[in-house]
Amino acid sequence: MTMLLLLCLLLFGGHRSLACPSLCSCQDDQVDCSSRSLTSASLPSSFPTGTTELRLHDNLLSTLPNGLLDDLTSLQSISLHGNPWICDCGILYLRAWLRRQPSDLTSHQAVSCSSPPSLRGRSVVYLTEEEVLESCHYWYCNLALASLGSLIVFVVVQAALLVTLIIFLKRSERLSKEAKRTTEESFTAGDGHRENDYEHLKDSSI
Repeated sequence: MTMLLLLCLLLFGGHRSLACPSLCSCQDDQVDCSSRSLTSASLPSSFPTGTTELRLHDNLLSTLPNGLLDDLTSLQSISLHGNPWICDCGILYLRAWLRRQPSDLTSHQAVSCSSPPSLRGRSVVYLTEEEVLESCHYWYCNLALASLGSLIVFVVVQAALLVTLIIFLKRSERLSKEAKRTTEESFTAGDGHRENDYEHLKDSSI
């Protein structure tokens, strides 16, 4: 049974590693995924291990998943230009991968930041770690401010509901007191009428 499982893994695993991604076109060892409006979410999760040329330019990529290119040991050329790269914490993998590549690998050309504004137009491979971390902090600050704003709105809404509830309870208490007073006055008036009727009957009988 163990041997059968290993054989299945070798057969199907090898088939996946050699298969051309469905969203791309392949010819020999060249994989073309360019100009297909691919996003970081719709990007194929793997490429044939023997790929020598990979074209990812003119898409909508903002980041690359960690480890996506690590198994492409035969890669000689990769095109990444024409994508809106977001140079925050998510760009660290691509930056590190580009820095590890030999100088003859044509991959650095026009791989530049689209955002944040402070890094727009900068080459990804030449970004310093401090610059990337600052953009991460900027993103975290924005998230913190958004969270704080949401919390303030929530507190204001809860306070408004509490004030409304207090006003409603006070009004109900006032109406209840008025109703009780009216009822007591009605009973008092009724008792007075009964006493007057009794006195009138008593006088009549005399």
